Amino acid sequence: MNHNMTFFGETICCIGAHPDDIELGCGALIADIVDQTNVICVTLSDNQKNPDLSNLVDEYYASMDILGVKRENALLYDFTTRRFPAARQEILEVMLELKRKYHPEVVLVHTSQDIHQDHKTVTEEALRAFRGTTVLGFDVLRSSYGFFPDFLVQVSEEAVNKKIQALQAYKTYTDKYYFDENIIHATAIRHGALAERPFAEGFDILRIVGQFGSKSR
Repeated sequence: MNHNMTFFGETICCIGAHPDDIELGCGALIADIVDQTNVICVTLSDNQKNPDLSNLVDEYYASMDILGVKRENALLYDFTTRRFPAARQEILEVMLELKRKYHPEVVLVHTSQDIHQDHKTVTEEALRAFRGTTVLGFDVLRSSYGFFPDFLVQVSEEAVNKKIQALQAYKTYTDKYYFDENIIHATAIRHGALAERPFAEGFDILRIVGQFGSKSR
């Protein structure tokens, strides 16, 4: 088996538009690395304008807790769902503040192939805010068309199961097809097959900033 490329950041910042986006996109990776690095998870809408989603905030924090993300590192904002393009400048300012406060080496956001207007805004503003920073795009399945991962990260089976458990915390969304544990598991296997590994999560490359070196230097 070929060796994995190793990458690391003292702080990894995951930014999603809505509760569940981060978990769907990179929950297994978070579960694998949360004890090795500082993971900041930022969700920009709490969806509380919708009375049918009143339990979503508690479910979000429960999900993050299952993944091992510290409560102080699970940030939740109140931007209005489906209105992100109108709040573009305010969202940019939030991201600039995140950059100033946390200085992340790697930022994970929505794939560039995502057609949801909120998701697209998050990705576009992240690329503006985090210039000079590696930015990778994750897939949330329901709104990504044409997504194909060109950056594959091996994850453990235990982490995939943690991702499934975290998504099960969203009782509000139990009827959503993309929350089906078989789909989550199969996607991890499929991405693993592309990487010739047992399990993986897939990202598209929005920006890679690197430096080549050797162990002997």
